Amino acid sequence: MKIIFHENFKSTDYASNGASAPGRMEGIITALVNEGNYEIISPEPALYEDLARAHSRAHIANIARNTRLFEMASLATGGAILASEIAFKGEPAFACIRPPGHHASRNSSWGYCVFCNLGIALLKLKEAALIQSVFVLDFDAHKGDGNIDVLSEWEDTKILNPLADNNKDYLMKIEDYISNIQDVDMVAVSAGFDSYEKDLGRKLTTFDFYLIGRLLKKFARKMGHERRFAILEGGYYQPDLGKNVLAFCQGFE
Repeated sequence: MKIIFHENFKSTDYASNGASAPGRMEGIITALVNEGNYEIISPEPALYEDLARAHSRAHIANIARNTRLFEMASLATGGAILASEIAFKGEPAFACIRPPGHHASRNSSWGYCVFCNLGIALLKLKEAALIQSVFVLDFDAHKGDGNIDVLSEWEDTKILNPLADNNKDYLMKIEDYISNIQDVDMVAVSAGFDSYEKDLGRKLTTFDFYLIGRLLKKFARKMGHERRFAILEGGYYQPDLGKNVLAFCQGFE
């Protein structure tokens, strides 16, 4: 399994919000490298043509007015693209990137998001005729309205944002949903760790993140391939963020 990360993601000068908080990326990478022993690969920024697959010219131009934000967001999208390309070749990947993207729609964005990282990566594979169908799991504490908007015209896309009152029902929602899927070419994950029991979502345990990763690994293999990747979305309780991401990756690999 590969981890997609760039040293620039440690920078906090591109914005001032929960996703850009100092120390957030360092804690995750420390856990993934020191405990997980994963290989780190650095991405290149996404090209304008990549961004334009999902966003209007006006939205891209609006972001580009803030040079530093545009640079970081383009690099984040490039990280998602690289993760999807690695996954297509049959090896799982996790993109440890920021700013996040699941609240970025065609013409706007909110919730710390800028460009729809996951959507752009998937659309690039689709337009290259590499995949025809995809299952997207978004386990962030907030619904990924950007993913839904950007992928809305892709008929063979299935997106799940689980809703449940407790962690057991939450996991069952995922199991029930994927049990009814017959065939998909790619498994993609908006991994929001703010669904943690000590974070905004107040729901999932560290072990639950491991179980979600393992469920998706088994599901991809049931589909007859190893094509799966995940990208970082939310997650703001820093004391446990690294171990939660590591738990997911250990189940997902």
